[in-house]
Amino acid sequence: MKVTDVRAAYPRWRQLPPADAWQAHFWQIAVRVTTDVGVTGYGYGGGGQPAVHVVNDHLRRFLIGRSIDDDATIGAAWDDLYRVSIPYGRGGVAQMALSGVDLALWDALGRAERCPVHRLIGPRSKGRVRAYATGGDLELAARYGYSAMKLSHDWRGQDDFDSAVEGVAAARAALGPAAQIMIDCYMSWPVGVAARMAELLAPYAPHWFEDVATPDHLGELAALRPRVKPVLLAGGEHDYTPAAFAEVGRRGALDLWQPDVTWAGGITGALRILDLARRHGVPVVPHRGGEPWGLHLIVATDCIDLAETMPARWQEPREDLWIGEPQVLDGSIEPGDEPGFGVRLNEALL
Repeated sequence: MKVTDVRAAYPRWRQLPPADAWQAHFWQIAVRVTTDVGVTGYGYGGGGQPAVHVVNDHLRRFLIGRSIDDDATIGAAWDDLYRVSIPYGRGGVAQMALSGVDLALWDALGRAERCPVHRLIGPRSKGRVRAYATGGDLELAARYGYSAMKLSHDWRGQDDFDSAVEGVAAARAALGPAAQIMIDCYMSWPVGVAARMAELLAPYAPHWFEDVATPDHLGELAALRPRVKPVLLAGGEHDYTPAAFAEVGRRGALDLWQPDVTWAGGITGALRILDLARRHGVPVVPHRGGEPWGLHLIVATDCIDLAETMPARWQEPREDLWIGEPQVLDGSIEPGDEPGFGVRLNEALL
């Protein structure tokens, strides 16, 4: 099967994150790969219009005419695309663009082989995957039957200790003593604040603190880990390459890794990161793992049986770029067995 064309597009998004978040300016892109056997593959990447430019005006020229027949040929394509983007890449927008291309190649291969991507990755090791809700709507979480939830908390000053305790206490009361409760700090908690939070929140047994500091603070994170135990330090959504995760592992900075499949090199990049995680004995829970791309990875590998979802996305008014995405039922979620990633692109948004 040979690639005949590669095109990326930035959807006409209407429901974007707040304007002060980077996602509002560089949100997700769709990538389409066409082949000489009549099969079209679709991928999902990040980076907004700049990533579209990277795909359409640079990366595509290295793929047209290329044979894609198995994971090895996709891996070879990944290596070549990564190499030619090194002068402006090695992470960030360039890697987000590469992620969308890689996922489209895996989707095309699955469709050509008439099998789901998870079967291309390896034997399925999980059935339905336990889902966790990201967001603050406790009523919505209860309605979908979640037994795990992640709250967001930005540090803005001394009074934020109280708001963190109130939020976690409310989640614990609503979800019960057996639920897992996590906190996304989004790189806003000073190390001393995180250590104090672990003390104040101990009665509510939080499972992990996510993105306590930036990816540039690996030494500080490594020193913080023993201070907050048994709370885990999680992170990695802003580490985009196997090389970046190799350094995280070498420094012992995190208890749990969270690569985003649509940002960290697609399935190919994620599998390489998983290999590193095994060497370091670190568990992996993909960022936004409840989306099709992450779900196929989770059920076919030793990723933790836990998938991040955003239930607010399923409420009206909806903006579905992908038709046929799985949804949480009784607190769990699973990918389908349709060829590729099992979803269709909503062309009306392009």
